[in-house]
Amino acid sequence: MQLKNKVIAITGAAQGLGRAMAEEFAKQGVHIALIDMQKEVLETAASELRKLGVKAEVFVLNVTDEAAVEETFEQIAAKFGQLNGLINSAGIMRDGMLLKVKEGKVVSKMSREQFQSVLDVNVTGTFLCSREAAAQMIATKSAGVIINLSSVSRGGNMGQTNYSASKAAVATMTVSWGKELARFGIRTGCIAPGLVETAMAAQMRPEMRDAFVNSVPLKRLAEVEELAHAATFIFENDYFTGRTLELDGGTRV
Repeated sequence: MQLKNKVIAITGAAQGLGRAMAEEFAKQGVHIALIDMQKEVLETAASELRKLGVKAEVFVLNVTDEAAVEETFEQIAAKFGQLNGLINSAGIMRDGMLLKVKEGKVVSKMSREQFQSVLDVNVTGTFLCSREAAAQMIATKSAGVIINLSSVSRGGNMGQTNYSASKAAVATMTVSWGKELARFGIRTGCIAPGLVETAMAAQMRPEMRDAFVNSVPLKRLAEVEELAHAATFIFENDYFTGRTLELDGGTRV
């Protein structure tokens, strides 16, 4: 797929990786549908993207709200006339141990709400947005690509029962959808990064950051541009579908 003048929707686009991905694709002439819950921040992002000579529209959305997701993707198709891609960047983390034990006694547990809230956004939100994006791609006869954001944590990570489960789920959904949607001209892909150099990473405690960097064979974090390059590869390579690109600097065994 050639990217210039294509239309890509990006969730979690108000900040962090989602916004950075939007900027990278806009530089390649892609029109962007920015999706997030923070209207003012989205408006600022859209204004900056328009300076690059592309169309950028704002869609305020809670990705866990099924009816709102359906309406939003209908609006995207109506405003742009087509939809060629979706990047599911919206996600949350609520880390915690399954159990906390002191002196042989359980003193606290990960609550169901703490577990479920992460799955609601990371898994259900990805499912709903992907389903509706695919529906609009078919309705507008647009060849398209759906990219999910997984994580090195999908292999299982201490203190991340909920997050690891969610990131494993989006990787497997990528495979299922790749098989189901190919006949409609829709491909899927997944990117599984380690820690990325974003504002969130910059706020980490120095000792935590150093410990993580030291665990990475390449001894640094991923750059946003490197994730955008991976996403660009998935879009441009028409024989890629249903697979996960690991972009973790060699961290995962």
